[in-house]
Amino acid sequence: MIEIAPLTEENLARAPEWEVYPWSCRYCLYGEHPELVDPSMEDRAGSFERKLAWLRRVRTEFGDCGRLLYAGEQAVGYAPYAPPTFLPTAGSYPAWPVREDAALLACLFFPDPRHRGHGLGSLLLHDVLGELRARGTPAVETFARKGSADNPSGPTEFYLRRGFRGLRDDPAFPLLRLDLR
Repeated sequence: MIEIAPLTEENLARAPEWEVYPWSCRYCLYGEHPELVDPSMEDRAGSFERKLAWLRRVRTEFGDCGRLLYAGEQAVGYAPYAPPTFLPTAGSYPAWPVREDAALLACLFFPDPRHRGHGLGSLLLHDVLGELRARGTPAVETFARKGSADNPSGPTEFYLRRGFRGLRDDPAFPLLRLDLR
């Protein structure tokens, strides 16, 4: 059974982990805290508490800011999003800036390759887009990865096939946009 749920303080601890990078999803501070992108700088408990504080703040000031996709009881997909001011690391991408009217999809990731290529990413993206449309968000933007499906950003081709268009090109991480109105 597939279920998609909002990312909350109660289920953050269930966010998936990537075996290649064990500090992922539930501990990852890449987008939220540019000064802490090196996981060796902090233990898992400290990273989780910072992630939880970020989640509380964004949910208070913006509303829902992520989704988890469950296959059975296990969360296998993760998609955080927020206004770009809540994801300051995005400012380091060469294709920056994200437009002010857009929510930034920080990543759309299925850490286990066995969960890719079966339509789960499309389901998760569709849910994120529906939630943002219902709130009246004009657009969503993301920095997608060229040439690699094994990256939390998600592959550029995935987004282009789903109606996103290139906003600013970059050899590695172009900025893509989908207008929601």
